[in-house]
This record gives sequence, C-alpha cells and structure tokens, in this order.
Amino acid sequence: MPIIVGAPRSGTTLLRFMLDAHPNLAIPPETGFLAADPAVLQRLGAPEFAEFIERFPAEAPGWQDFSLSSAAWREALESLEDFSASNAFRTFYRLYAGRFSKNRWGDKTPGYVRCMPQIAELLPESHFIHLIRDGRDVALSWRKTWFSPGRDMATLASHWKEWVTAGLNSRPAHCLEVRYEELIHDTPSVLRRICHYIALDFQPAMLTFFENTPSRLAEHAERRRSDGTLIVGRGQRLDQQRLTTSPPLAERALAWRGVMTSAERDAFAAVAGDLLVELGYEP
Repeated sequence: MPIIVGAPRSGTTLLRFMLDAHPNLAIPPETGFLAADPAVLQRLGAPEFAEFIERFPAEAPGWQDFSLSSAAWREALESLEDFSASNAFRTFYRLYAGRFSKNRWGDKTPGYVRCMPQIAELLPESHFIHLIRDGRDVALSWRKTWFSPGRDMATLASHWKEWVTAGLNSRPAHCLEVRYEELIHDTPSVLRRICHYIALDFQPAMLTFFENTPSRLAEHAERRRSDGTLIVGRGQRLDQQRLTTSPPLAERALAWRGVMTSAERDAFAAVAGDLLVELGYEP
C-alpha cells in the first residue's frame, strides 16, 4: 500500500495522480484519519467507526470528497468477520478503489510524514514514499496557498525544515525517498523505481496521468466548518492543483533561482540552510 508523504507543495499531489493513473491502483483525496489516536480507534465498534470516519475531521469533515455511499460503507463494516481498526481502514480503501474497478489502493496525505511508524503498525502493508523538494521552491509555492503557515521566508523555511526532518528522523522499515526534481526531469525512471518498490507493474498510462486529472479533481468539494462557515471553496481547491492537469514542467524544478530575491535567499538559508546542504541542494 503506497502512502505518499512530504511537506506540502512538494509534488505529493502530482505523484498521487501519476500512481492513480495505473489501471489497478486508486488513491483518494487526502484522508488524515490514519493519524488518529490508536487507543481511541481500538475502542470503536463498527457503527462508531463508521461515524468517526464520516465526521473526520470534526472541525471540517471531508467525507464528501470520497463519493462513497454511507449505507454501503456501514454495511461493509458490519459484515466484517474480524472487526478491527486495521480491517476497517482496509474496508474504506477497498470500497474507494472499487468505485474505479481497481483492486489496489494507496493514500496521499502529506501530514502522515509525522506519524509513519504509527501507521506502519496499524497497516503493516504500508510502503511510504517520502517526496522531498528544494525548500525554497516549496516556500514560494506554499506562500500562494490558503493554507500557508505564513508569508515571510523565515517562517516558511522553519516549517519546511520541520516537515522534512520529521520524515527523515522517523523512517519505518518501508520508506522510499524520492526527490521532486528527479521526478520532474526523469519521470519514467522514477516511476519504474516506485513501481518496483510497491510491487506494481509499470504502465505507460502513468505518464499521461494529466488526461485523467480533471475528472479526479472533480471529487474535491468545498470544505466547511462544523458550524457551516466556509473554509475553502471548491474553486480554490481546484486552482491550487491546476498544474497537475498538464504534463510536468521542467522549469518548476529549482525555479527559486530566478524568482527569489537575495534577501529571501538569505532569510531561508539562515533558518534551513543546513538541511539544504545535508540533502545535497546548493546552499
């Protein structure tokens, strides 16, 4: 089960759609629920588990993104002979993949980079793909989004460093590190390496993933808080992923060189320059 993780704006959605274009593999929009407290999950029976997923997260449920029938989901949980949190999660992914007549599934939730060992214990079949991108490109892209942690370069550098370090310091047994820049410049080779890692045959359709992206993005509904107030509109969500509807652009890799001011470069380096060097990026 491939699980794509990494700092936001590192290309995780791009890789999701590449893998999802495989005729046997389906990857849903971000889930988040695998990071829930295991002790809480183990206390839930089938009805409670169903409700937990449908209302997750409590402040802004994302169930509508998956286009699953609540009745079918609840029935599938009730029919499990050996109910457990692990099998309940597998049931969710099986039902989602079944929407597309696919028999394998994965996940793409950047935040899981913070709890990979926990998820690996819950789902031992998990094979993590940690996508890493030059933090300066991440910062420039992140800053344009509605969910940016800040606008100043020092704040963005601090958050990028925290996300990447979390992944580097908690790698479980099955974790493959992939560089965004390699994925962009040598897509076939990188995808073949990933396919080998997750025991999946390479399919040329993965290279033309962008032909299917518009229909896949159609799942992304607006997000509202539990009180009904709007967090982000559907248009905003689609706009932030619009680049995935076209072939990868080589100029997206290391674009910071022609965009960042010298002051921004210095501000980023002061906070995360050591990690850039550690990862092999130019300082």
